Amino acid sequence: MGNRPAELNALIESVRAQEGPEVELAVVANGAPLPPLPPGVRSVELPENLGIPGGRNVGIELFGRDGEEVDAVLFLDDDGHLPRTDSARLLREAFAADPELGIVSFRIADPDTGVTQRRHVPRLRASDPLRSSRVTTFLGGASAVRCKVFEGAGQLPAEFFYAHEETDLAWRAADAGWAIDYRADVVLHHPTTSPARHATYFHNVARNRVWLARRNLPALLVPLYLGTWFLLTLARRPSPEALKAWWGGFRAGWREPCGPRRPMRWRTVWQLTRLGRPPII
Repeated sequence: MGNRPAELNALIESVRAQEGPEVELAVVANGAPLPPLPPGVRSVELPENLGIPGGRNVGIELFGRDGEEVDAVLFLDDDGHLPRTDSARLLREAFAADPELGIVSFRIADPDTGVTQRRHVPRLRASDPLRSSRVTTFLGGASAVRCKVFEGAGQLPAEFFYAHEETDLAWRAADAGWAIDYRADVVLHHPTTSPARHATYFHNVARNRVWLARRNLPALLVPLYLGTWFLLTLARRPSPEALKAWWGGFRAGWREPCGPRRPMRWRTVWQLTRLGRPPII
């Protein structure tokens, strides 16, 4: 977003410090001026903020159509950095060892405390962030995606702007036959934050949940999925202001176009269920 030049530079240096072949770098200035960058970094300055998924899609295209010039694309938040120098090697080894592996989600840890927030472990059983496992979604700002995933499943849903765009891609990738791993040994240091720091958080969370269901779920599961999340939202006792924004987003999810509908196969529903997260929660 153009307001963290020191953090961005630290991230770039941590990528350049990785063992093995050099990692190609790209920076997308999402509606902000490009900061000074080291030589050899691909970059683009967008005239407007396209949102998180839209900006990341532009970054993919900096490596050719669907990233065809490289094997995998890493998405890294500009205020994070890789504390270890073996992360790129571990990712290369993981993709090489498993041809069905399409996406790897990293462990996010606070640089001062080492704590991983529960919401950063992409599974329901999140009490042990140090346990790696196969999962059903991933963390957008700390992940690696094999570029063949984009060819078959498409890129991130730009219309989401922010919230749930990773799950949308994850469900489409799973339906196309790709697996997703959470790797606790691939770490991104990132300060502990609250998702509600984004002004449109409650609105987008609700709207995009509806879009997620409308785009991806069999018709029978749409009311089950949205009903579950409606009850969970009420159980969390949001403030009146937050609930008002959430309800406005929920209604917008039904009124506004959400892109093409491609319901997943029931085989994919069963696969997600076996992994511990049926697509009704």
